[in-house]
Amino acid sequence: MRMLLRLIGLLILIGIAVVLGAIFIPAHRTAALTDLPANYETPKGAGEQVAIAADCMACHTAPGGKLFAGGRAIDSPLGKIYSTNITPDKKTGIGRYTFDDFRAVLYDGIRNDGAHLYPAMPYPSYRKMTEEDVRALYAYMMNDVAPVESTPPATRLPFPFNQRWGLRLWNLVSLPPVGFKPHMGDARLDRGAYLVEALTHCGSCHTPRNKLTFAEKAYDSRSAEFLTGATLNGWPAPDLRARDSAAQSWNDDQLAALLTGGRNATDGVSGEMALAVEHSLQYLSKSDIEAIVSYLKAIKQDRPAAGVSPPRSSPEPTAELLASASPQLDLGARLYLDNCNACHFTNGHGAKSVFPRLDANSLVTSAEPGGLISVILNGDAMPSTEQRPARLAMPGFGWRLKDDEVAALATFVRKSWSNNAPAVTAADVAKLRNAMRAEH
Repeated sequence: MRMLLRLIGLLILIGIAVVLGAIFIPAHRTAALTDLPANYETPKGAGEQVAIAADCMACHTAPGGKLFAGGRAIDSPLGKIYSTNITPDKKTGIGRYTFDDFRAVLYDGIRNDGAHLYPAMPYPSYRKMTEEDVRALYAYMMNDVAPVESTPPATRLPFPFNQRWGLRLWNLVSLPPVGFKPHMGDARLDRGAYLVEALTHCGSCHTPRNKLTFAEKAYDSRSAEFLTGATLNGWPAPDLRARDSAAQSWNDDQLAALLTGGRNATDGVSGEMALAVEHSLQYLSKSDIEAIVSYLKAIKQDRPAAGVSPPRSSPEPTAELLASASPQLDLGARLYLDNCNACHFTNGHGAKSVFPRLDANSLVTSAEPGGLISVILNGDAMPSTEQRPARLAMPGFGWRLKDDEVAALATFVRKSWSNNAPAVTAADVAKLRNAMRAEH
C-alpha cells in the first residue's frame, strides 16, 4: 500500500511539474530553416502572392470590416474563436513584431508576448513555409498593409480550453515536423504539394481529425488519411483522393475551373470553400493552379469516396415521377417541384455552369446532412470571381418551410436519381435551426 501511495504521489508531482513547466518555462521558438544572405531582398510582389495563397484576408477580415483588422468569428467545436488584427498597427496589431516574432507565429503558433494561438490559425500547415516566403509575407504585412487601430472581440472559450498554456502540450503531440521536404519526385508536383500542404492549408478542412485532440490525422500525401474528407461545424469537406470523388472524376480543366471560378459545368463551391475561392484561389497564377491540380490528381487512391453514400446501381426514375406532377406525389417531391425544380430541373442536373447538379452531388449524398440542411434553410451564394463575376445565389426557404418539410425535401433529394443517402429527420433540422438561432 505504501508503495502504491508513493507511486501516486510521484505521478502527482510529475504532473504538477509538467503543468508548471508548460506555464512558466518560455516555449521554444523555431529558428530560420535557411540561412539567407544578409543582402537578401524579397522579390517584388512575392509577399502579396504569399498572403493570397495563405488566404490571410478571409479569416482576418470581419464581414464589413477593414482589411486584416481581425474580428471574424471562426466556429470551432469548443466555441467561437475571433481572428486577430494583423495590420501593422503598433497598438492593436502586429506593428511591434520582429521578424523572429512573426516566424514564431507561423511555425509555432506563439504570439510575441509568449501566449499560444489556438490552431484555428493553421500554423500546423504554415510551419512548412519556406524562409523566403515567411520573409516575403512579413515584408508585405509590415510595409504594404495599412495599419488599423482595432481591437477584435476577445476569444472566451470555456474552462479548461481557455487555459492557453495547455496548447503547449497540444503542440507537443500534434504538430508535424517543421519545414517542407519535396517528396513527389517532380518539380511541378512538388510545387503543388507545397501549395496544398503548406500555404493553402487544404488539410485544415479536408483531412479528418482525431477525436482526442482534434488535430489533423495527417499533414501530407504520404499518409493515406490526408485529404480524405472531414466534417467541420456540420458541413462536409469532401474526400479529394478517392477514385470516384468529384475532384478525381472531373478532368483537369473542370477542377481548375472550380478552384479559380467557383463553379464548373456540374458543381459550384459553397460554405468555407466559397471564401477560399473568392479571396485566394482565383488569384493564384495559372502555373500554381496547374501544379495544385496535377498534385491532387497524382495522389488519387483506388477506393470509394469516404463519407458519402454510393450511387444506386439502377437510378430511380425521378425525372418521370416529377414530370407527372401527380396529385399523389409525396411531400418531398411536391416541395421539390415548388421550390427547386425551376433551377435544378426534373433530372437533377441543374444548368451547366449556372446551377449545380444535385444528382451525385457530394454535399447532397454526404453522411453528414448538415450542409444540405443549411443550404435549404439559409440559401447560399457562389463567389464572384474574375472568371465568373455573377454572384449566383440560391434563396433560403427556412422562413416558410417547417422542420418536417425541410426534412422531407432533403430526404427526397438524397434518395432521388442515383442518390441513395440516408433520410433526414425533423429532429436533424430542428437541431441545426436552434443552433443558428442561438448564434444570433
